Amino acid sequence: MGGSSEVIEESLEKLAERAGDPTQAVYARLFARYPEMQALFVRDVNGAVRGEMLAKSLECALDLAGPNAYAANFIRCEVVNHEGVGVPADVFPRFYEVAVETFAELLGDDWIPAYEAAWGGIVARVAELA
Repeated sequence: MGGSSEVIEESLEKLAERAGDPTQAVYARLFARYPEMQALFVRDVNGAVRGEMLAKSLECALDLAGPNAYAANFIRCEVVNHEGVGVPADVFPRFYEVAVETFAELLGDDWIPAYEAAWGGIVARVAELA
């Protein structure tokens, strides 16, 4: 395995092969842990917003682990945008934590220490940015 971007990418590929789209599982865990967040998605009746947010989060993770061409600035902008609708900045690292926990659960024995370390770095980086 190469650098963290390759490890993140490998984990996502394995996740897609084993579990398909993790969106429902990620948001089920998020809403179970932070029920107040579900109200923020009241207008997302078909799940499209949730899917788009997870996809953007994963794109940012790959960029943060690699060239960081845009992700740090994108996350900082989204923190400001989300604060405008009452979402506190600390939600960002919490979202990534929940996503990573969900990925680990979905992958089971295929979740390896390299994935844990690489994703832990992403969560820490997002916490610095939020």
